[in-house]
Amino acid sequence: MIQYLSSRLLGLLGWEMVGNLPQANKYIIIVGPHTSNWDFFLGMLVRTSLGAKVRFLAKHQLFRFPFGWFFRAIGGMPVIRSKENNLVDQVVAMYNDHQHFIIGLAPEGTRHTINRWRTGFYHIACEAQIDIVMIGFDFKHREIRIRESFTPISDVDRDFPLILDYFRQIDGRHPKSIPFHRPLA
Repeated sequence: MIQYLSSRLLGLLGWEMVGNLPQANKYIIIVGPHTSNWDFFLGMLVRTSLGAKVRFLAKHQLFRFPFGWFFRAIGGMPVIRSKENNLVDQVVAMYNDHQHFIIGLAPEGTRHTINRWRTGFYHIACEAQIDIVMIGFDFKHREIRIRESFTPISDVDRDFPLILDYFRQIDGRHPKSIPFHRPLA
């Protein structure tokens, strides 16, 4: 019932779904470009309308009393974001501990314009040996574009430009340019 209502609400808001999520048990979803607080709410609505159990990462402090139950209920997974704790290793362990596990995140890590996307999602995909699914929220055309699975080959200089090229075709709520890939230092 909630899935149906979410689909109807997306339609009433003028949004169209283009593409489908894969049937695989494990993959990582990257959503972009992330330019507005509305991206989170749209993402939750899309997730519900697809009937997919997609989780998201959030700092562990959010999971304390009194709101911890709420963030867990909506799919949040607590992570410790400090230099001593390798976030990539934490998330790879989550994938290894579950038979069915899907995480959605914004690779920019912020709504602000940045010079370079974070590569954590890419390293998670390579180390957990899972595919990357790219989803673009195109506000200009009111489309949620889901690209078929992308299998990284552990060559960031080959793979990352392909990922960025996909998102350059998508207009976020507040359009901004997608940075060009620069090799890791």
